[in-house]
Amino acid sequence: MEAIQEIICITCPKGCDAKVWEEEGSIKMKGKICKKGRVYIQQEFLEPKRVLTSTVVVAHSRTKRLPVRTAEAIPKKDLFKAMEHLSKVVVKPPVRVGEVIISDLLDTGVDLIASDDVLG
Repeated sequence: MEAIQEIICITCPKGCDAKVWEEEGSIKMKGKICKKGRVYIQQEFLEPKRVLTSTVVVAHSRTKRLPVRTAEAIPKKDLFKAMEHLSKVVVKPPVRVGEVIISDLLDTGVDLIASDDVLG
């Protein structure tokens, strides 16, 4: 048996505790865990993912920064690499909420989208 990892489920406000480990090629869990929680905990154990929220520079505008986010969660291990990539991104107005700023960010299959409008 490998090391046991403790994970708090955030699927609902209860915040249930779970102990998770891998044994003989399958994921084992212990704790009071609902069906939705099992899916979340397994994903968190195998490959944690997070939605990235940040800002990018806006050129030629009184608005200096545009809030952006990933359309879906990306692997947690890629967050710092993604932030480094975003530090070099500059957009020009007009930009609308939901507009794709970077398609397929870091080959994750997830787009980076605008979280606000910048019209000029």
